Amino acid sequence: MMLMFRPLPWDYGVRNLLRRPGRSALTLLGLGTVVFLIFLVVAFVRGLETSLAVSGDPLVVLVHSLGAGENIENSTIPGQGAGVLSASLGRVETRYRQKHVSPELYLGTEITTESVKEPAMGLVRGVTLAAPLVRRQFQLIEGTWPVAGEAIVGRLAAAKLGCDPTELVIGRTVRIEGRPWKISGRFAAAGAAFESEIWCLVDDLQQAMKRQDLSLVAVAVSEPKGLADVSEFCKERVDLEWEATPELSYYASLQAHYGPVRSVAWLIVLLVSGAGAFAGLNTMYGAVVGRVRELAMLQTLGFSRRAIALSIVQEGVLLSAAGSLLAAAVALPLLNGLAVRFTMGAFTLRLDSVSLLYGLSTGLAIGVLGSLPPAWRALRMPVVDGLKAI
Repeated sequence: MMLMFRPLPWDYGVRNLLRRPGRSALTLLGLGTVVFLIFLVVAFVRGLETSLAVSGDPLVVLVHSLGAGENIENSTIPGQGAGVLSASLGRVETRYRQKHVSPELYLGTEITTESVKEPAMGLVRGVTLAAPLVRRQFQLIEGTWPVAGEAIVGRLAAAKLGCDPTELVIGRTVRIEGRPWKISGRFAAAGAAFESEIWCLVDDLQQAMKRQDLSLVAVAVSEPKGLADVSEFCKERVDLEWEATPELSYYASLQAHYGPVRSVAWLIVLLVSGAGAFAGLNTMYGAVVGRVRELAMLQTLGFSRRAIALSIVQEGVLLSAAGSLLAAAVALPLLNGLAVRFTMGAFTLRLDSVSLLYGLSTGLAIGVLGSLPPAWRALRMPVVDGLKAI
């Protein structure tokens, strides 16, 4: 007759943890640190992916010089390019007789602030009043649209420059290419890459840079077929040496460009998880080896090896779950929304539901995987030898 499986009482594992408060606290802290690092790396990856994903508009196409590709800041097209496109294209979004065509000069250059004289590399975009019509994520959250000699800053521009946000408040001055620009406002763009840029009037920027050309022309079309129209126009006018790239495709190419970065980040997650699993394994080995006589006695009392192994796994899972929750409680207020610099500009760490799922699941997995081998090793010992163990 098969005996009914009888597990150890639930509170037995809890009491065992409390019997060794020092070791349990150190294990809890170690597991919490591992899960916190996982949260950090996953939040970085999620923030980068989200920033690039929300930057593209499915009805916007970028016209730039042939072969510029991902390096639009190196593109050069004539200053009258916006007028040529407005006059030649039919499916351009138009409202109140204003065609949504935005001529832009985009570049990375050295910028200094009033208090920090050491120049930092920042992103500047020369625009016109058509820019908010095409960049539909744009929202002026403070101040006014710039006039000559003024600029507006994205909410992540300070993170990109590596300066204190108070350096870029309204009324302060930044120097771009040695020329001062008074900050007239601040803008947001729903997490898009534009938020790390400084915008000023394109004519002003051309004068400061002593240039008459543009980097690109952004065109908002009224229907998806308009994207093909712009591309066809650029192919027909081979003399212009222009190329049309849908904005979604442009940011998708950036996603692919930063693919190795994301792969390295996930590799770090794997290595950190492995290190955490080995640390948990080592800790649980120490805890189980010192309890060989106790485990043998439980077997003589009638508890099966499976029940005892389940109790050991329970202890590991309790510690890992507590460590994971502790890490989440620290990471949510500390990491979520934290701005970080990157080559493409700046973005915010994103500790969303997916990031939490990764971190908490990994923490629980470490608890289980770290408990099973020592439980298996201890329970393989014969009961008689276990009772004689010191």
